[in-house]
Amino acid sequence: MGSGGSLSVALFCWMLAEAASSSPWGFPQRDSGVLRIRGDSSWSRPHVPSFSQPSPWAWVDVSQLQAAAPLHPVTVQCQEAQVVVTVHRDLFGTGRLVKASDLTLGSAACLPVAQSTAESTVTFMAGLHECGSTLQMTRDSLIYKTNLSYKPTPSGSLVIVRTNAAVIPIECHYPRKSNVSSNAVRPTWAPFRSTLSAEEKLMFSLRLMNDDWSAERLSNSFQLGESLHLQADVISGNHVPLRLFVDDCVATLNPDRNSFPQYALIDLSGCLMDGRSDDTTSAFISPRPRPETLQFMLDAFKFAGDNRNLIYITCHLKVSPADQSPNPLNKACSFNKASSLWAPVEGTGDICSCCETGTCPLYGGYSRRTNSPARWSGRRLKRDISSKQATCKFIP
Repeated sequence: MGSGGSLSVALFCWMLAEAASSSPWGFPQRDSGVLRIRGDSSWSRPHVPSFSQPSPWAWVDVSQLQAAAPLHPVTVQCQEAQVVVTVHRDLFGTGRLVKASDLTLGSAACLPVAQSTAESTVTFMAGLHECGSTLQMTRDSLIYKTNLSYKPTPSGSLVIVRTNAAVIPIECHYPRKSNVSSNAVRPTWAPFRSTLSAEEKLMFSLRLMNDDWSAERLSNSFQLGESLHLQADVISGNHVPLRLFVDDCVATLNPDRNSFPQYALIDLSGCLMDGRSDDTTSAFISPRPRPETLQFMLDAFKFAGDNRNLIYITCHLKVSPADQSPNPLNKACSFNKASSLWAPVEGTGDICSCCETGTCPLYGGYSRRTNSPARWSGRRLKRDISSKQATCKFIP
């Protein structure tokens, strides 16, 4: 078995599963539930229109205007995410146009966003929660309430006004028991299942296995000349299917992965660098037993000129969606000495070409070759990070 002695290795794994999140739903905007009301005090209480299908609808109390003209001075459109209020500047039906600057929406006094000189109208557009609107919930409806305010100001140097102030209550009613859109809801970022799964915990492990991979190895002692069989796993639970990768592994003489001396076993986002040496057979096992498991073998070793008998191997594990093709950032590549080429466990051979040139994209932008501790110190991730340990001893 080569030179006598046994080797002890402590294994640590740092885990990261990448996720992105975003607001998952986008609703198309459409004009729905338009109700134009112009009237007297008989309209001072809400009026519920009759619709064959539940849809948003508007209620407007214009009783303060006391207008005589047949115009509808205030038109309200209750859309899925906003309210659009169009106001005719002949607000009181007298033929005298009010100033657009005297009209505001809500307690936040939002100003009009558009004005039509030809039609003598001004238009307000505001999100349902904007401009100081309030929300009331009933058993059947969500009711967003706001006000259109008219506060006349003197013209020029005059100190008089010729109209009264007015406050026009506006309500948008949305049914609670059905979609407000007749169109299908379309996810614009990620399906709900993957968005929810991104917040759940993943369970990672890194274990020393026996020679036939059938069970975890009971002894942690190795002779130089033997091979270490390591298996990384992730339990995905209710997540979308995942594929596990070993981003890098570093060997040290104490638990601090940034300590010296150190030896990069796996680097460059999944290149098994130890297998590049002339006197080793270290490699990833292909094919995988399943996407969420990755196995690899390392030839036993010790640090030259150091008599300590315990070696720590710390690995950084990560996952990607199983239906995502491996790429230079997510890969598992071994060096094939027969062909003198790097070969992936899965994917096309070109994803491993950067292992030879050292130009692979790196998670966080650092390689173990730079010996930069900044990659690891103080990192906080949305995924849970944990460590697992096993030991192997070298006894002179």
